[in-house]
Amino acid sequence: MAFPAFVMMTQWNPYTYLNGLEKMGIRMDLDAVRKSLSALGNPERTYPAILIAGTNGKGSVAAMTASILSAGGFSVGLYTSPHLIEARERIRVGTMMIPERDFWESMKDVDAHLPEALTYFELMTVLAFHYFRQKKIDIAVVEVGMGGRLDATHALEPSVGVISHIALDHQEYLGKRLQDIAGEKSAIIPERGTCITGVRQMSARQVIVDACREREAALLRIGGEIRVFRHRDGTFSYRSPARSYARLHCGLVGAHQQTNAALAVASVEAMAVKGFKVGEDAVREGLRKVQWEGRLEVLQQAPILLLDGAHNPAGIGSLCRALGNEFSFRRLIVLFGVLRDKHYAAMIRRLSVAQPLMILTEPPSERSIPLAELLPIARAVLQRVEIILSPVDALKYAFSLAREDDLICVTGSLYLVGEIKRTFPSLRPMIAAGGK
Repeated sequence: MAFPAFVMMTQWNPYTYLNGLEKMGIRMDLDAVRKSLSALGNPERTYPAILIAGTNGKGSVAAMTASILSAGGFSVGLYTSPHLIEARERIRVGTMMIPERDFWESMKDVDAHLPEALTYFELMTVLAFHYFRQKKIDIAVVEVGMGGRLDATHALEPSVGVISHIALDHQEYLGKRLQDIAGEKSAIIPERGTCITGVRQMSARQVIVDACREREAALLRIGGEIRVFRHRDGTFSYRSPARSYARLHCGLVGAHQQTNAALAVASVEAMAVKGFKVGEDAVREGLRKVQWEGRLEVLQQAPILLLDGAHNPAGIGSLCRALGNEFSFRRLIVLFGVLRDKHYAAMIRRLSVAQPLMILTEPPSERSIPLAELLPIARAVLQRVEIILSPVDALKYAFSLAREDDLICVTGSLYLVGEIKRTFPSLRPMIAAGGK
């Protein structure tokens, strides 16, 4: 990419620096992050925070929570992961991601204070907390990366902890059973704070109940203290011990997003006692205007090009329900790419119910599963499977097959979704001209 003049003068590239940290992999330990934040004067202690964990949905909950608080007039720092196209997407104030100049200068400032080397995710987390202090935000909304107990984001002490959903994922780090995973995620529940959850499995929910009791935290549960009533017109109504809202409209597609929206509304309600009172108009506006890329995101109509970063069987299940309830199409064409550490056989089985034409491709990640290993699994349950190594070539091929009333769905990995988002604008003129 072409960098601005001030960047070229520095002779230092934060992207090269960040990419060099990838080799450190994942570290499940808070010690290095806490030392680094301490060296910076503990910026994470200068603002209250909502910390959001979960197997699926936590990014959407974070985006909606931040949108409501912003509509209410507050300056909101939003930290999410992973990014789709560039790292700066992870750090936002309001809807604006950290500007290029601020990203460079903040990265150099943080690096100068580090007592030891950090992983990619650890450094981005410290950078976000540091930048939020610089911008004097009112409140931070932070998405947990993995698990909760040893995730870098847990270095802050939230006022509200949200656990959106629990399913089997990242089992090599979080445990083999739902109860184990729930235990890791319930570690974010604040002492004498508030926990809000959409977890429904009894074994996992009981872990959360026990953790709240131990920490004397208030607990609000979807389907318990919080009720969601769905309406045929696509709106939903919300009721909690504190408030009720009739016929809310969520800007994100899918019935599962209404549950996520209820978690966001409850999170904002819980912050009211901390001085973050938000009126009904702000709740409605925040939910209606929220945007969250790569989750049931439509890039084009006729044929529909739909992107969804579902990367585990539960996420694919939500995608399939949305395809059946929210979209109309003649034929389904699926571009599918997945990472090796995912439950890809179960993901393909769930997609096979609709018997799509599946085009297997490789996301741009060293952890991608080779297509030769994926092909026999897909062919065992699908009538037609193609393999095209390049995601861009796979998308071109899909458009060459699609009629105007078909739907092309890109799914299986956020890395794959990000690659399609990055390249599609340059492909659009060629596709529109019929040069398929």
